Amino acid sequence: MKKYLIIGLGNPGTEYAQTRHNIGFKVLDSWINDYESSFTPVRYGDFAKIKIKGRTVLFIKPNTFMNMSGKAVRYWIQQESIPFENVVVVLDELALPLGEIRLKLKGSDGGHNGLKSIQEILGQQDFARLRFGIGQEFSKGQQTDFVLGKWTSDEAKQIEPGIKNAINLLETFVLSGPNIAMNRYNQ
Repeated sequence: MKKYLIIGLGNPGTEYAQTRHNIGFKVLDSWINDYESSFTPVRYGDFAKIKIKGRTVLFIKPNTFMNMSGKAVRYWIQQESIPFENVVVVLDELALPLGEIRLKLKGSDGGHNGLKSIQEILGQQDFARLRFGIGQEFSKGQQTDFVLGKWTSDEAKQIEPGIKNAINLLETFVLSGPNIAMNRYNQ
């Protein structure tokens, strides 16, 4: 049976729950909710598991804080013997418009501290990342406050279609592979 590992990046704790930086957690929560499953606390994070047409999909929301995400990712890749081509990291992206998604199979960290941690600890860039656009509606020097800020009520409504697209893309990745997922859902 093929296994996949989907990692949603974010920061643990209620003070970060509805922030832009935690969109990775939000996408995973929505997907797990669709399957009427739930997360349980485990080593380095919260864990959930579903089966889709003979495939096992494991979900991790690291509790290591964004800047140390690599520890949790390495642990779960090794613990579950997941090949890198079956790993997807879901994260926030300033360079994409609000709610837009883009899957890439490798690349730089693009200044994202969670991705930087993962790449440093894994020693490579060859894993898929699903970038979720959070926009760039902030003044010069206010980037940190923006990404750690909570969604406005308007933004919260605007990201819902993006969350659905992200889940559809990830399901397509698992069932049909990355190329079909990118062709169908990259915006």
